[in-house]
Amino acid sequence: MIELQDIPELHDPVMILAFEGWNDAGEAATSTLLHLAEAWDADPVAALDPEDYYDFQVTRPVVMGRPGQRRVDWRTTRVLLASPDELDRDVVLVLGIEPSFRWRTFCEEIVDLASDLGVRTVVSIGALLADVPHTRPIPVSATSDDERTIHRYDLEASTYEGPTGIIGVVADAARREDMASISLWAGIPHYAGHVPSPKATYAVLRALERLLDVSLPHGTLEEEARAWERGVDEAAEADEDIREYVEQLEQAQDTAQLPEASGDAIAKEFERYLRRRREDPPAAG
Repeated sequence: MIELQDIPELHDPVMILAFEGWNDAGEAATSTLLHLAEAWDADPVAALDPEDYYDFQVTRPVVMGRPGQRRVDWRTTRVLLASPDELDRDVVLVLGIEPSFRWRTFCEEIVDLASDLGVRTVVSIGALLADVPHTRPIPVSATSDDERTIHRYDLEASTYEGPTGIIGVVADAARREDMASISLWAGIPHYAGHVPSPKATYAVLRALERLLDVSLPHGTLEEEARAWERGVDEAAEADEDIREYVEQLEQAQDTAQLPEASGDAIAKEFERYLRRRREDPPAAG
């Protein structure tokens, strides 16, 4: 069981999760949580016992500290708590490493923790390698398997079938406990997925803003995103095959029908406008 420090009763908490490994191309998912944890000065409140879930030949402990004060840090999945001023709710951040084994028990611990804290909405963040150009906005999909959640947050229905990572299993476990379970996935250019992508982190952060209907701290992410894009530009220019491939991806994306011009997208935007009008009627003159 996860042992929590003494914490006060939380106000309408939302849980946001990200894990290193298969779900974290370009480190976009975990970098998003690290950014939020730092911006919100989040406090660590719990950690899972790594002995139960990790192969230490794969997830090796790290020796840290100065001479005479050295210690072994057992890397694991940690829980942090934030109460950001810009949100009228508390946020539980779960940041860790995809477990090596006992996935179902691992997810039960996470979902039980969410239930104990009063969490009713769980947002799982992942990133995958995709055939997308680095010169265009990083695509971020927001999906759910639950019809009520899809309607409430104006999401797409999840249609993926195939192998999944711990993100998919946690999302399913949360949904089975009748929590609103949402998945955000960023598509990382596969020819640039071997290095951290602040452009993708920034895109995920913007997707979270839309989902939570709030402005989040960006810090230096916009500048870092532009620097990352310039670096990939230079690498692509030095390799003719990559340069030609990027041009093909750009052409394919630019000539495709723009989603914002589609009838469905326009109708959805109008529905959002009407919903906002109902929820926030204009003040009487």
